Amino acid sequence: MRPIDLLNGRLKLRHLVLVVAVADHGSVLRAARHLRLAQPAATRSLREVEDLLGVELFTRGPRGVTPTVFGEAFVEHARAVLAELRRAGERIAELADARAGTVTIGTLLAGSNVLLPRAIAALKRDRPGITVIVREATFDAQAPRLLDGELDMIVGRLNPIGDLRGLRQITLYGEPVRLVARRGHPARRRRGLALRDLLDYPWVLPLEQTALRRELEQVFRDEGLPPPSDLVECTSILTVRTLVRDTDMIAALPELVAATDGEIAPLPVPLEPVRRQVGVTLPDGRPLTPSARLMLDHLRREAAALTGRFGR
Repeated sequence: MRPIDLLNGRLKLRHLVLVVAVADHGSVLRAARHLRLAQPAATRSLREVEDLLGVELFTRGPRGVTPTVFGEAFVEHARAVLAELRRAGERIAELADARAGTVTIGTLLAGSNVLLPRAIAALKRDRPGITVIVREATFDAQAPRLLDGELDMIVGRLNPIGDLRGLRQITLYGEPVRLVARRGHPARRRRGLALRDLLDYPWVLPLEQTALRRELEQVFRDEGLPPPSDLVECTSILTVRTLVRDTDMIAALPELVAATDGEIAPLPVPLEPVRRQVGVTLPDGRPLTPSARLMLDHLRREAAALTGRFGR
């Protein structure tokens, strides 16, 4: 198949917007409603793109549409193009008015519950006109959005980027992870408390696809112990803290989290191999917008203040 010339003027911006909307909504009808288009116009526009490409982008079914392998590839590129155009508009607006702008940040479970709010507060004091958008998900879900430009940065516990090309990371500080429980937890009455004793209680752990979960499971293997069987898997730091405060559940939380909640406290069971490296994951080769650069500056300042406070 010969290369397709998409710069000959036949492919329009509205085509990209429609294809992404169809992928997001799973239906031409729902996409048309979202874009405030008549369904026949949306159907005709989608057919124009498929005719131009010479392939089918979506398979039609009774419950909507599903991207084909061609559709998945084209949607990925369409998202990147639209994200860059949004960023171009934002950057021009920011250059015209340095007091305004938008920065979109991805954050992880327990990744930045102290650092990020402080940095956002400092940024808003400095530039009240900047809008900050925060989206929480696992790193695996956030990385593609960072690569295609929907996110400006990911803040939190640094995950290995492996063979993910186009990303770079900045380490802001290192922080131990502690096993924590409520202050009145019965385990605190045991003498010589060890990790095996804690298996008598329920646990709340991060999801399996997180780096912290894998490191915790390695701690159990090193001790010759099975992982907890009575557990809750949770990605919400607010839910984790509430479960630990209100039940006998045990969790592994960064030291800063435990230090900012008076109702929970570390248990005297060390997790020496588990240390949280907190930092920022950024697109490599794509310049940050002025608002994103300001956000990064405040993250660095607040990280330095935190490490000074906790002696790390």
